[in-house]
Amino acid sequence: MIEAKHIYKSFADNDVLKDISISFEKGKTNLIIGKSGSGKTVLMKCLVGLLDADKGEIDYDGRVFSGMSPRDKKRLRQEMGMLFQGGALFDYMSVEENIMFPLMMFTKFSSGEKLDRVNFCLERVNLKKANKLMPSELSGGMTKRVAIARAISMKPKYLFCDEPNSGLDPQTSGLIDDLIKEITEDLEITTIVNTHDMNSVLNIGDAVAYLHEGKLWWTGTKEEIMDADNKELQEFVFATELTKRLKK
Repeated sequence: MIEAKHIYKSFADNDVLKDISISFEKGKTNLIIGKSGSGKTVLMKCLVGLLDADKGEIDYDGRVFSGMSPRDKKRLRQEMGMLFQGGALFDYMSVEENIMFPLMMFTKFSSGEKLDRVNFCLERVNLKKANKLMPSELSGGMTKRVAIARAISMKPKYLFCDEPNSGLDPQTSGLIDDLIKEITEDLEITTIVNTHDMNSVLNIGDAVAYLHEGKLWWTGTKEEIMDADNKELQEFVFATELTKRLKK
């Protein structure tokens, strides 16, 4: 579990996060939604340690990040997996080399152990025997699956996904959603997903947090969101013609 307690973050005179307190549970897909500029990206950067909160604390299973030594912070970061918006694969490395990169950087595994882990991760994302392909040979969906394989290569306790469906067609987006949920449940990971995709919310939103103007405006589940009594949330949810039809 990850707990954010009374988080504030400002840039110059711009107050981006205003007293955010929220828990993200293990084994569940925890979704953060909100308009552009609502603070969801800044919150995720604070959670992974890329930004320091001005006030408040973030606990990882009872461990307070701000109170850790540099060595302990490094160890904690090795327990995190990150799926970046565009996949962020190294274009000069093969699929196998991309997934092996964190293992080369942070483990003392033998060559055989690293390859076994790579193959396990590829099989887990349904890309068995794709080892030698280059990123330029991958479709958008395959790129995201390779990025997920790399994100779980270190057996993370915490998985962060930034707009995992960005640029994908609806069918492929659904497959990526299902994969993230399966991995979360099977490996008992604490997964946090930043998204604006209502399909993802309704498909895998075990827990949903809606941010509005830097504040935690609503929390609930995918079952509760459609009937939530919250004006700003309803305007966000039913902003498209498709979701408007669902309301009728």
